[in-house]
Amino acid sequence: MEWRELVKPRYMQYSQQEKYEIIRLVEGSDLGVVRTLGQLKINKSTFYNWYSQYLQYGYDGLARKKVKRNTTWNRISDADRDKVVEIALEKPELSSRELAWHITDNYHYYISESSVYRILKANGLVTTPAFRVMSAADSFYDKTTAINQMWQTDFTYFKILGWGWYYLSTILDDFSRYIIHWELCSTMKAEDVVQTVEKALQLTGLTQNNAPKLLSDNGSAYISNDLAQYLDDRHIRHIRGRPLHPQTQGKIERYHRSMKNIVKLDNYYSPDQLKMKMKEFVHYYNHQRYHESLQNLTPADVYFGRAQRQLNYRKIVKLKTLNDRKKINQKIQLNL
Repeated sequence: MEWRELVKPRYMQYSQQEKYEIIRLVEGSDLGVVRTLGQLKINKSTFYNWYSQYLQYGYDGLARKKVKRNTTWNRISDADRDKVVEIALEKPELSSRELAWHITDNYHYYISESSVYRILKANGLVTTPAFRVMSAADSFYDKTTAINQMWQTDFTYFKILGWGWYYLSTILDDFSRYIIHWELCSTMKAEDVVQTVEKALQLTGLTQNNAPKLLSDNGSAYISNDLAQYLDDRHIRHIRGRPLHPQTQGKIERYHRSMKNIVKLDNYYSPDQLKMKMKEFVHYYNHQRYHESLQNLTPADVYFGRAQRQLNYRKIVKLKTLNDRKKINQKIQLNL
C-alpha cells in the first residue's frame, strides 16, 4: 500500500490494517517519524498511542473496538502453545509473522501471526522493535504484473581483509523479488554489469524477443556507452531512477539491507569465503524467507509459479486446523 493511499480526511477513521500499514511505513521511512507523520497528516500523539497498543498487544491492539465474544471454541491448547515456543527457540531469526507461516507450511497447523506474537510475548521471547532505516517506498511507479517483465540491478560493496574492496552486482526480478544472478567483482564497471546481465539471460533463457526491462540507478557503470550498446543489441530497455530518489530501486535496496544484516556479521579473508556465504544467503532469501509483500510467500514460490498452489494449501490447512480445534474445545466444554 502506498503512503498516499493511507492519507485520509480528518473525519474518517483508520482501520486496523491501515494502522498497521502506517506503523510499518513509519518504521521504514528515511524521513524520520515527525516528517513522515506530517506527510500522512497524522497527529504524533495519535500515532504513538497506536504504537503503544501495538507493542503491548500486537496486531490485535490496533482494533478500533474490542468486541466481547466467546472464543472458547478457538482456544489454542497448551501443548500447541508449548510447540510454538519450542519452534521459536529453534528458529530465533524468524519474526512472529514468519514463524506463523513457517509453522503452517512445515507443520500443517494453522496459527495466526497475532496468536504467535501473544504466545512469544507471554514467554518473554518478543523484543521491542526498533525503528529501522528504510526507504519511504519500495515500489516502482510502473508496477510489474508478471515475472521477467523488469529486473532491478545495483552494486553494493564489501571489504575483504587483506584483499580490499569487492563489489556485488545483483539481478533481482521486480515482480517476485527472486535473485536471478549475482557476481562478486573486483571492480564496479560496465563490463561487470554486462557479465551479470548476460549470465541472468542465459539462466532464464530469455532472448531479444522477450527481454525484460532493466532498472538501475545513475551510477557510472550504468550510464556508460558500452552498457547502452550492449543493452540495445539485446533489445533491453534501460530505465534509470531519478537522481536522489532511491526508492525507485527500493526492492533491491531492501534486499541489500537484509543481506548485509546477516552477511556482514562475519569477517571474510578471501573472495571465496564471501562467495560461499553469499550463496547460502541467496538460497535462504529465495527459497525460505517469507515476504510480507508477496502474501508471505517466498520469491521462489512466486517466480516458479507455485504461489496460488501454496495459498490454496494454506486455506486447506487453516480450515482443517480450526475445525479440529473447535471439536476439541467443544469436547472439553461438554466434559466440564
